[in-house]
Amino acid sequence: MTEPTAPAPSDVLVVGTAGHIDHGKTSLVRALTGHDLDRLPEERARGITIALGFTSLALPSGRVASFVDVPGHERLVRTMISGASGLDAVVLCVSAVEGVMPQTREHLAILELLGVAHGLVVLTMTDLVDDELAELAELDVEDTVAGTFLEGSPILRTAAGPVPHGIDAVRAALDALPPAPARAVAAPLRLPVDRAFVQRGFGTVVTGTLRGGRVEDGDEVEILPGGQRCRVRGLQVHGAVRDSSRAGLRTALNLAGVERDDLTRGHVVCRPGQLQATHMVDAWIRTLPDAPPLSTGDRVRVLAGTAETLAVFAPVAAAGSDAPADPWEPGTEGFVQLRTDHPLVLLPGDRLILRRESPVTTLGGGTVLDPWAPRVRSRSRRSHAHELARLHAGTTDVLLHRAGDLGLDATELALRGCDPGVRLADRHVHPDRVDRLSRSLLDALRAWHTAHPLADGAPRRDLHGAALSHLSSAMFDALVARLAEAGELVLEGPRVRCADFSVELSPAQAEARAALLADLQAAGPAARRFAEVLAQSPDLVALLLSRGVLVRYGDLVTTRTVLDQVTAEVRAFLEREGRMQPTDFKALFGLSRKHAIPLLEWLDSSRLTVRDGDARILRG
Repeated sequence: MTEPTAPAPSDVLVVGTAGHIDHGKTSLVRALTGHDLDRLPEERARGITIALGFTSLALPSGRVASFVDVPGHERLVRTMISGASGLDAVVLCVSAVEGVMPQTREHLAILELLGVAHGLVVLTMTDLVDDELAELAELDVEDTVAGTFLEGSPILRTAAGPVPHGIDAVRAALDALPPAPARAVAAPLRLPVDRAFVQRGFGTVVTGTLRGGRVEDGDEVEILPGGQRCRVRGLQVHGAVRDSSRAGLRTALNLAGVERDDLTRGHVVCRPGQLQATHMVDAWIRTLPDAPPLSTGDRVRVLAGTAETLAVFAPVAAAGSDAPADPWEPGTEGFVQLRTDHPLVLLPGDRLILRRESPVTTLGGGTVLDPWAPRVRSRSRRSHAHELARLHAGTTDVLLHRAGDLGLDATELALRGCDPGVRLADRHVHPDRVDRLSRSLLDALRAWHTAHPLADGAPRRDLHGAALSHLSSAMFDALVARLAEAGELVLEGPRVRCADFSVELSPAQAEARAALLADLQAAGPAARRFAEVLAQSPDLVALLLSRGVLVRYGDLVTTRTVLDQVTAEVRAFLEREGRMQPTDFKALFGLSRKHAIPLLEWLDSSRLTVRDGDARILRG
């Protein structure tokens, strides 16, 4: 038997059913595909759908309709939303017997909030009514879908009873729907879990529709928000065993290393370390015209993908305003922060549904703008609203700016879809943040120059403090190098100075410099004790040392000129005699042992001489 071929993502249309309970959704799918999706004993006994059902249909063109059959009961709207997230199109089922009902309207509103853009309407059970009632039901449907994405869509009459009719027309209408949008294969791996179970002989299995990325047999994966690591040891795509799956495909993963009890609907299968769960979400939200008013601090249910959690509702600004719109009236749209009780795995652009805590009715929904949001506070609400307006308009550099001075690494940058900004070591930082850090560094350096006017430059590490201490060493060095390249500061070994800074000696300081050098020159090779010289003028001595005018060796200090003279005489002696004993050296310069030994050691360290027993010879 030939194994079925899994379709390419571009050939798959994920189609959901929607509509009121007992309006024939599951019967229509059974008539189209031959598969009965009411698989649970309770579903068959009660004649209603309780869990999500999945099957597929090969369309005449060769495309595949991947069906997600959702329950229609008002108490199962959460399950309906789990199945409706990520749909490409919908079949809205309306019974010709009852016409449009409350769940018809609620499902349609939810689909609009989830961003579903295509679909068709099927008028079911037309074999149970006459033409006049069927026509009235059609008019009811046309009035209901007016102004929605289904306005103008086909309304097809069907019967799925003992003598089905209209099924071929539904199949053709499905085939005529626009192709699915490009799948996010290059995006991070995300499989929101809608079912988790144990299959005999295999172990733990999870199912869902891949929202992004690709997964292969043998891959290591992570389950969020728990963070469990496990391995894929087998997978199926649309019921066929495959080696890999990718975004847009209905996928089942057999997971090794995780127990069924650790998994539930709402978990997300991800690449290890690539995504993280969040508690603070900024979003664009629209509430329904019949929703109750919402105030700051109200508790709402947030449904995203297959997950649900309670959250605190915090209005930021209504559309076209930077005021918080508190209370948030029915039909209002604008910016809201949601602070969730339990973490969600979200990315910018994901869709959310909001429902009341109790009684559980749909309030509205919208789009995630920033799932890593900073907490909005009253004193910063206006600037927060301005940032969200820019995000809503597509200016993603807001996310880079919100990342702060430490910026983002390459993986985080890709998740947010930001421009790369300025690279400091392995981090990407917003240009405005880099400008502020640069000003802080230059201000600190100018302050150092003011405090040490006779120093040619500041030790670089002395500047890595205060306003810059939160930067890593690599980021700090990259910032210094950037300013040096721009010509705003100068690097001189371990020291750094402002490009426009130079040491200017006052007349008194110039006189002190001349006197100090004259004294050391007069002392000759006998030199002076460093501590005594330093005590006379610390800043002046530090300047002369940094410029190489003075040289310290051991606890002595002298001028470079004196040492150059000593070097020349020692070289001449050794070239003539070949070897120099310590007594020769003391006699040559009239030094005592306490002055001769440090100077001989300096000659060794300067690589002029090398010890040969007690004597010195020329190095090399």
